[in-house]
Amino acid sequence: MNWLGIDIGGANLKFADGNAYAESHPFAMWKHSNRLGQELRRFIADAPASDHLAITMTGELADCFDGKMAGVEFILEQVSNAADGRHTRIYLTDGNMVTPQVAQRKPLQAASANWHALGRFAGRFAPDRSSLLIDIGSTTCDLIPLLDGEPFGVGEFDTERLVRGELLYTGVERSPVCALVPEVPYRNQRCMVAQELFATTIDVYVILRDVEEDKTKTTTADGRAATKAAARARLGRMICADANHFNHRDAVVMAQAIADAQEEMIAKTLAKVIDTMPSTPEKVVISGQGEFLARRVIDKALVDCSVVSLSQKLGPVVSCCAAAHAVAVLAREAG
Repeated sequence: MNWLGIDIGGANLKFADGNAYAESHPFAMWKHSNRLGQELRRFIADAPASDHLAITMTGELADCFDGKMAGVEFILEQVSNAADGRHTRIYLTDGNMVTPQVAQRKPLQAASANWHALGRFAGRFAPDRSSLLIDIGSTTCDLIPLLDGEPFGVGEFDTERLVRGELLYTGVERSPVCALVPEVPYRNQRCMVAQELFATTIDVYVILRDVEEDKTKTTTADGRAATKAAARARLGRMICADANHFNHRDAVVMAQAIADAQEEMIAKTLAKVIDTMPSTPEKVVISGQGEFLARRVIDKALVDCSVVSLSQKLGPVVSCCAAAHAVAVLAREAG
């Protein structure tokens, strides 16, 4: 059996075969949901040959759907169309993998289940006692307590997870700058930022060189490339400035302040999660394209713990597609 894991998000479609293959493709569900089936079919065809599909999703939250149940139903329909007869299983938040027909009867357990799959997979790298998984992606951050290698004491649904601090809607690409800071330093003064989608965190981390420039990536606030020059212009707009009053040094100072604020927010929430655990975690597993930020958060919030990087264990692309990799592995192991 050749399994292909698929993580269907609201902003990205991620694919992995549970071995070395993994790919992430931007897909704006809220804009192009009518194209989901054809995009899935195309990327499945481009992936290594598979006769089995393992699916997890978060895209049901996109505001093109009337609600989560409608989103799950739509995604399951598109998956079934794109599967072209392949054996398909849907991951649920109780850890079971079921047919699309069963998932249709349990839509709220199929919704946003990728964190649970990733937690179960990551537990093999921290099988004993108290540990944590920190997964930071383009849009969200998961802080998942683990006990003896299994997700422990976590909220089942996203709202509950937000309340508990196990889910933060903040990431290293898509988070609006104005959601992180009310003001920024500017030439020895403090300047309020525009409450507008002029810049996002990808601009912050491109300027700080935590994320490499990418001329092909245009999933930015203004649709221009993720280059330093374009990132500087977007950050300048946050204080209503252009190149005449905003230079690279200004951008670096602003970006560092925003990065510090995001790090502090995650670290405070992590401390809240740790307080609910039976003991201080001895090991932390990190994954996602924001592993660099996870390390800084750990340095701030935890003193004595060992860190396991899925990027180092499995490769950076697999780490960025960790939930898709996880469902592929779990499905294969389940037979």
